[in-house]
Amino acid sequence: MGLQTEQLHDRALGAYLGLAVGDALGATVEFMLPREIKYQYGVHKDIIGGGWLKLKAGRVTDDTEMSLALGRALLSCGGWNANAVADEFVVWLKSRPIDIGNTCRRGIQRYMLNGSLSGPVSDGDGGNGAAMRIFPLVLATLNDDAAFRQQMLEQAHLTHNHPLSDAATLALGEMTRVLLKGGGVKECREVVKALLVEYPRFKFTPYPGRASGYIVDTMQTVLHHFFITDSLESFLVDTVNCGEDADTTGAIAGMLAGALYGAEAIPRRWLARLDTGVQAEIREQVNGLLQLPAY
Repeated sequence: MGLQTEQLHDRALGAYLGLAVGDALGATVEFMLPREIKYQYGVHKDIIGGGWLKLKAGRVTDDTEMSLALGRALLSCGGWNANAVADEFVVWLKSRPIDIGNTCRRGIQRYMLNGSLSGPVSDGDGGNGAAMRIFPLVLATLNDDAAFRQQMLEQAHLTHNHPLSDAATLALGEMTRVLLKGGGVKECREVVKALLVEYPRFKFTPYPGRASGYIVDTMQTVLHHFFITDSLESFLVDTVNCGEDADTTGAIAGMLAGALYGAEAIPRRWLARLDTGVQAEIREQVNGLLQLPAY
């Protein structure tokens, strides 16, 4: 591996493993308020399971599971195939996942009923479900700007068709691409500036303090902590301690943090608790996605 390839692999693996550890860390405090987290845990910083889903420590939720399903579809087809992605989502839904958002469920069931790959634009689709699962597609379209934009929106519209969801999904994807290619916080700030010009509702300074599943709240929480922290661990811990939709804010923060700081920055104690099957598939997918024709 050349130095550049090595760095890309480290950041790609960091982003995917970061997504999973952020998911597993945040799931414990999902739907809790910051004051409740503080009362129960002080600062929640270890992967211990539990929470409303009563998870085993290291178990992941829909954020990671849908990402893995997307990755499987990309690898089985050697690239983008919307029907293959939808079919993988159906397989996942039929596996009775421990956690699934209502909008994701509705979109997958619509596809099962009539084969449509997109529903109409809907105010009810402004959640964060399309943005949380994008990493495999970011990796698969890393060197193709047009494919990145088109395929990112197509995967989003399988379950979520809303302009704010679209904008956030593209912005998070672009930030991750920038980081994987060796960029840093400064370059990401330019991506976010462009987002705020077009969609001022995402403004996160001063931080409004909400971390719900509404895509605006999710983005404000993730972006606020991305720009004020200086390590992978502090970014993830500070994010999930905002509570509410903490598995998803944690997963998205983990993706960005891993892409910025690399796999070596993920605390060993977190990886030691993370589900071993999930870790193995993530490592396989990263290697496979980096070998797709675009490379």
